[in-house]
Amino acid sequence: MTSLRAVEPSDLDEFFTHQLDPSANHMAAFTAKNPADRGVFNHHWQNILNDPQITVRTILNDGVVVGSILAYRNDETPEISYWIDKARWGQGITTAAVGLFLEEFTDRPIRARAVVDNVNSIRILERYGFEQIGEVQGFANARGAVVKELVLELR
Repeated sequence: MTSLRAVEPSDLDEFFTHQLDPSANHMAAFTAKNPADRGVFNHHWQNILNDPQITVRTILNDGVVVGSILAYRNDETPEISYWIDKARWGQGITTAAVGLFLEEFTDRPIRARAVVDNVNSIRILERYGFEQIGEVQGFANARGAVVKELVLELR
C-alpha cells in the first residue's frame, strides 16, 4: 500500500541512492550536473526542507521509502514534482502517490512539467486531470542536450 509522510532525515539516504540511477536521471532530465555529489545533494535538500513555501512528503510502499513528492512555487503557481526509485516503476506507486498528494495539497491551479518522452509521467498527470498548457525548452544536464518539456496544469 502506498502512503505519504513527512520527510525524516534518514529518508535522504534513500533519495540519494534513487537519484544515482542513470536511466532514472535520463528520464528526469533536469538533474544535478553530477548526481553522485553528495554535498550538492545535501545542500539541495536542506534548501527544500527549510523552505516554508515547499510542501514535501516521503512516498512509502508497504512502509519502505520509495521516493519523494513535493510542490514548490514557480512564480505564483505551485508546481508538483516527484521521484520514484526506478526499481518501483510500473507498480502503480507513482499514480497512487500523486493522488494522495493532490488530496493533501489542494492549491489550484497546480502545474507539472515532464520531458516529452516521459510518457508514463504524462499519463499519470493526465489521469488526475492535468492538461497541457504549453511547451518549453531547456538544457537538461542528464541528457547533455536541450530538450522539450510539456507544461501541464490542473485547475
